[in-house]
Amino acid sequence: MVTLTIDGKTVEAREDMTILGAARGAGIDIPTLCWMKKINDIGACRVCVVEVEGEERMAAACNTTVREGMVVRTNTPAVVRARQTNLQMILSEHRSECTSCARSETCALRQLCADFSIESLPFAAISPKGEWDEDFPLIRDSSKCIKCMRCVAECEKVQHCAVWDFTGSGPHMKVTVKDGQNIDAAGCALCGQCITHCPTGALTARLDIPKVMNALADPDVITVVQVAPAVRAAWGEGVGLAREEATPGRMAAALRALGFDKVFDTDFAADLTIMEEGSEFVEFMGSDKPRPMFTSCCPGWVRFAKLHYPQFVGRLSSAKSPHQMMGAVVKNTMKAAADEAGKSLFVVSIMPCVAKKYECDVPQLATEAGRDVDAVLTVREFDRMLKMFRVDCSALAETPFDNPLGLSTGAGTIFGRTGGVMEAALRSAVFLITGENPDFSTCDTTAATPETPWVTKELDVAGTPVRIAVASGLGNTAKLLDAIEAGEVDLDFVEIMACPGGCVGGGGQPISFNEELASVRAENLNALDEADTLRYSHENPDVQKLYADWVDKPLSHTAHEWLHTDQEAWDI
Repeated sequence: MVTLTIDGKTVEAREDMTILGAARGAGIDIPTLCWMKKINDIGACRVCVVEVEGEERMAAACNTTVREGMVVRTNTPAVVRARQTNLQMILSEHRSECTSCARSETCALRQLCADFSIESLPFAAISPKGEWDEDFPLIRDSSKCIKCMRCVAECEKVQHCAVWDFTGSGPHMKVTVKDGQNIDAAGCALCGQCITHCPTGALTARLDIPKVMNALADPDVITVVQVAPAVRAAWGEGVGLAREEATPGRMAAALRALGFDKVFDTDFAADLTIMEEGSEFVEFMGSDKPRPMFTSCCPGWVRFAKLHYPQFVGRLSSAKSPHQMMGAVVKNTMKAAADEAGKSLFVVSIMPCVAKKYECDVPQLATEAGRDVDAVLTVREFDRMLKMFRVDCSALAETPFDNPLGLSTGAGTIFGRTGGVMEAALRSAVFLITGENPDFSTCDTTAATPETPWVTKELDVAGTPVRIAVASGLGNTAKLLDAIEAGEVDLDFVEIMACPGGCVGGGGQPISFNEELASVRAENLNALDEADTLRYSHENPDVQKLYADWVDKPLSHTAHEWLHTDQEAWDI
C-alpha cells in the first residue's frame, strides 16, 4: 500500500493501482471516455488528465500508477481547461449531428461536452462519412469515430473476433475493419458488444423501425409482435421506469399502445425450444454421436462457430432459436385465417440482440409459410418507438400477453441469462428420463458467471452421469472450445451465449456508459422465475395444446419442419 494525497484528501491505495482507481475508491470522480476497466487503459482521449505535483505535464489518471507521497489535483482551473481543449480536439474529427443520431441520449461524448460547457469548435474539420454496407445489421459511421479504441479492445480481448483494427499513428490514426476487409467478410459474429461499448454513434445497429412502421400503418397487414425473455429485464431503462415498474404486463400493454394486433411472449417459444432440445438431448445421450452437444438458441454463437470453429457446427442442436420457432408457429397456424380475411401476417421480434437481425434473414430458416420473422427490433429501437408514440409507460395498466402463444413458465424466462437455457433444458430432460420433476438444486447452473471462462458440473440423472458446461462471452467460448478440442475436458452438453452474462448483456440492450448491468438484469429474471406458478417447460398447458393440435410430439415430422434447422447449411 502507498499513501498519496488527492484534492487535499489522504488516500491509501495498492501500489499497482492507477490514480483513477485510487480516486474512485476514495469517492473522487474523474471523467473518462476511452477507458474500460482492465480492457482499455491507453490514455488516448486525455479527458481524465490531472495535475501531479512536481511533474511538468499533466498525467492521464487512467494509466498513471500511484506512488508513495504523490500529490494529485483533479479539479483545478488548469485541469478543467485542459479537458475542455481535449474535448474540442476530439470534436474536430467528429461529425456532431446530435439531433439525428441514434445515440443522442446515451452519447458519452455529448454528455461530457455538456458537463464541460463546450460551446465552440475552434478546431473543426469534420471527416466525411465513410462507405458502409447499410444492409448489414451492424452499422459504422467513421465520421463519428473518436479513435478511443474501445471497440478494438472489446472485440479482441473480450469477444475474440478481432474485427476492428487501426492504421496510422497520431493525427493520422484511424479505426478500420481488420485487413481492410468488408465487414461481412471480417469474421464478425454480430454480438453487438462493440456497439454497446462505443461512447458515440460511430457504431449502431441497423435501424428497422421504418419497416415496422409501414406494417403497422397497412390495414391489410396483421402485425404480430413477440418479445424475448431478457427484454423484460431491461426495457424500462430506456423509458425511465424503475425495475419494479417495468413489469412484463406493463411491457405487453406498451406493445399494444404501439398498435400491434397480437402480442405474444417469446418465453412461450423458449418452453417449446426446451421440449425439442431436451428431447433431442435425451436421444443424444443414448447415441454414440461425438460429445458434446451444444445449445443453438444464440445466433451470435452459431455465427461465431461457423466463422471461427466450423469443426463444432455439426454438434449444434438442430433446434431453432425461440423467436424463429415462434415465427414459424405464428405463420403456420395463423396463415389460413389471415388469407381468408384477405390479409398478410407480419411478425416482429423485440430482441436484446443484433445477431437476430441477421438470423431472420437466413433463408434456410424459412418454412413453407415463407419468411417466419419479418423484422427484428432491438430493445433500444423498442424504447425509441415508445417515445415516438408518446406512450406514458408508467401510466399503463398491466395486461396479459395474448393466448394461446402468451403463456410461459419460469424455465422460459431464465433463457435470458447465462446458464438459463441449460437449467431449463435439464429441468425437462430429467423429467423425460425419470418421469419426475427434479429438485432445482440438481440442475442449477447459476454459478456460471462472466467472471470465469466456463463452469462445469457433473449431474447424476437416474444413475447416468451428465457432464455439463456453461460459457458466456465469445472469448470465454473460444477458451472452452480449445480445451474441448485438446481433450482437456470431457462434456456431454454445453450452453453457449455470445454476450457476457447472456442475453441480459446483449448487444441490443439499452446502453449505460461504463456500466455492465447483466448481473442486475439476471437477478430480475431469477425473481420472475421464482415467482412463477409454472416452472417446468413440459408443464406449459399451451405448449401441450400446440403439440396436440398441430405438431403431434417433440421431434415429430412437423416439429422438424417448423422447429428445427440444419445449422451447417445456413448462409453466413
